[in-house]
Amino acid sequence: MAAGSSSAGLREHGSSILVALLSSAFGVALLQITGVLADVISADPVAGASHTVGIMLAVVAWVFIAIAIYVGSIVTANTFATIVAGRARTIALLRLVGSSARQQRRAVAREGLVVGIVGAIAGAAIGTGLAVGLERLAVLVGWLPEVAHDWADVGLAFPILAVVLTTWLAAWVGSRRVLTVTPLQAIGGSQPLSQEELRARPGRNTVAIVLFALGTAILVLAMLLGLASPFAVLIGVVGGILSFTGVVLGAHLVMPPALRLVGRMLGRSPAARLAAANALRYPERASRTTIGVVIGVTLVTMFGVTMASFRMLLQEASRNEPEIYAGTAALLDSVTAVFTVLIGVSALIAAVGLVNALSLSVLQRTRELGLLRALGFSRGQLRRMILAESVQLTLTAVLVGLVLGASYGWAGAQSMLGSLRGVPGIVAPGVPWAIIAIVVVAAAVLTLVATIAPTRRATRVSPISALAVE
Repeated sequence: MAAGSSSAGLREHGSSILVALLSSAFGVALLQITGVLADVISADPVAGASHTVGIMLAVVAWVFIAIAIYVGSIVTANTFATIVAGRARTIALLRLVGSSARQQRRAVAREGLVVGIVGAIAGAAIGTGLAVGLERLAVLVGWLPEVAHDWADVGLAFPILAVVLTTWLAAWVGSRRVLTVTPLQAIGGSQPLSQEELRARPGRNTVAIVLFALGTAILVLAMLLGLASPFAVLIGVVGGILSFTGVVLGAHLVMPPALRLVGRMLGRSPAARLAAANALRYPERASRTTIGVVIGVTLVTMFGVTMASFRMLLQEASRNEPEIYAGTAALLDSVTAVFTVLIGVSALIAAVGLVNALSLSVLQRTRELGLLRALGFSRGQLRRMILAESVQLTLTAVLVGLVLGASYGWAGAQSMLGSLRGVPGIVAPGVPWAIIAIVVVAAAVLTLVATIAPTRRATRVSPISALAVE
């Protein structure tokens, strides 16, 4: 029994540990690499005389670390919310025999703390190893000189502790539904909140709208201030975090209209119509499933648009002031290399969020799928319904993520490089068509991969057995 429980817990928390590991590895590796670059600059007799480059490196590093940790905490909170929703019946049974809601919530929070510690420590080791490997490679090929660097700097504790604390906090936030699970649900079962029930939460809806509006206003301000100083990007990061938090909190307001539009494209077959109805009937479940994909696509698109916009801004400045920007080719290559790595990390987070959300969604609906089988749905119809629903959710999330990512990427590039000499004010964003095409194709492939195993597992269960699943 204990072995089964631990293996189930590992399956549930595997993606959360991976997200914590990625966030920690990313933060530690970025600090190590920027630290090496700062040491190289300090050792140079000319460049070392000015501390501006080192300060900018540190600012950029902490900006991206903050983004990675924030995104990791959102994905983790979403994952724990999905896990708690799947455990609602078990939690209700424990409530029925005397356990309190707060005891159950503390138990989930402890799981988050363990997940954070394991992921953060493993990520720190991997991030340091990656940084050491990159530094050795750069020295061997002659890109960097041999310099002394402290690989155990005390500053590395900050991203590690931040990942542990944000994962624990994300588990606590994601487990808030435990407080609403009643003992009666152990007998009658529980359902996700309907659209009407979600709309009847004016407090949360108001906070979501205010955060989004305030964050958007701060982003616009950062773009305008960016015409005078590159440090405006720090204000832009605050605006982006506030506005995206508003999107996450108000996902149940944003996603249903978008899902309705996409659902009309799926056709009028029984499986397609039922899939579209399912996605709209329970927007809470649909929002939990899609928000991880929205986060991943937003990240990948943001870094892609930022990279393309950086290129456009630097090329525009070079055309207007050729004598100043004669050596920007090497800088463009360096920027491209950095953002390629960031896009890769973002793609990993996107893949983890998509596969985990879709897999948990299908596995936790075994009773619902069993009822459809009992009512006469064939295995083929069930597979087509699950695939159609997954396509609808993924396509909607991709479209929303592309819009958000393009907006944030443009704002970030403009606020950081808008003050360069030769840049004619606000410039239109660059569009990385290749990256957008890769995002769409990768999302389609991952949707298929994420639904194959749980769909096969759900359709193999007999209707009677499925209806008996706890």
